[in-house]
Amino acid sequence: MPEAHVIEWIREKYVAVMMDLDERGRRRWAAAEARSLGWGGISAVAQATGLSDRTIRTGIRELDEPEALPATRQRRPGAGRRCREDEQPNLVDALESLVDSTTRGDPMSPLRWTCKSTRTLAKELNRQGFTVSSTKIGQLLHAQGYGLPSNRKTVEGKQHPDRDAQFRHIGKRIRAFQRADQPAISVDTKKKEPLGNMKNPGKTYRPKGHPTPVKTHDFPDRELGKAVPYGVYDLAYNEAGVSVGISPDTAEFAVAAIQRWWTRMGQRRYPSARRLLITADRGGSNSPRTRLWRWELQRLANQTGLTLEVCHYPPGTSKWNKVEHRLFCHITRNWQGIPLEDLTIVINLIGSTRTEEGLEVHAWLDRRQYQKARKITDTQLSEVRIRRNRFHGDWNYEILPSQ
Repeated sequence: MPEAHVIEWIREKYVAVMMDLDERGRRRWAAAEARSLGWGGISAVAQATGLSDRTIRTGIRELDEPEALPATRQRRPGAGRRCREDEQPNLVDALESLVDSTTRGDPMSPLRWTCKSTRTLAKELNRQGFTVSSTKIGQLLHAQGYGLPSNRKTVEGKQHPDRDAQFRHIGKRIRAFQRADQPAISVDTKKKEPLGNMKNPGKTYRPKGHPTPVKTHDFPDRELGKAVPYGVYDLAYNEAGVSVGISPDTAEFAVAAIQRWWTRMGQRRYPSARRLLITADRGGSNSPRTRLWRWELQRLANQTGLTLEVCHYPPGTSKWNKVEHRLFCHITRNWQGIPLEDLTIVINLIGSTRTEEGLEVHAWLDRRQYQKARKITDTQLSEVRIRRNRFHGDWNYEILPSQ
């Protein structure tokens, strides 16, 4: 038996080369080393490397018969333990009966709705008489095409029969305005954000081991209130203005945000504008059913002298509104992981939002208090100069300035 210093010397050599060798290479290196030591070499190499003496003897046989194992294989055919699914032919079917919620298994089984982890599945299969580990369960699920997807919002519900026609109408009107160098915007209210030292979803870089401490409960702070961002996105120039309000999201607030965008950005960008196209969804503060929305648009048309053409997206398609995926998603990404403690932080984070495609965002604070549930009388509504389109006049209409 070689002395201790020889074993240590073998261990040092093995550690130096083991990361560069595959299973076949390590086995044959150990065999060559054991053969060079002579009597006791197999035991010494096994002790130094941690490989079994059986593995080293297999390597010696491969050195003696190099043609027995092709260069493309790590082991001879049939070597190693058989796969669990080969040992237990019904294993895969039993696994699928647990995870398939539509065609296999007992639909009343509570496990179907609770076994979301590989450990739970392995425990149930072992209870049924199989022998399998949670790691093997993961491999089998992957081989059968299963994964861990999150819920995806793709079911839109019942679609309006004129859904696609309205999309084509909106696209046509946007292209017509852009060809005439007239402004076309997309508007909507972003999700209201409660202010305070609360958890904001997402992650941001900080020194390792020093996360930002936030409150354990996200109860709204009445004194701080909420931030209500209303976005106005210019479809031609990839820039936006966001008014951050502190009062309820009303139609008056929405039109005030559009007017602020026009005053601070739009009229400089479009000095010869005579018309303004507004694309919006059909809910919330810019709903076409809201009298106050039409009344405030009339006031805006009178003040600016612009003819306001409005096109609403069909029911259930608000996520197709351009402001959603060209502006709001980037704002959310920009402030992820940062507590929105006050309005100054909200304004700065929105105003600093940029993208590689050139998006530029301006943010303004609107401290005005807007009255909730403000009523518009029939007399006031009759003063609105509205001209409805022949195609879905409830979705597509113009507000004309007073002469």
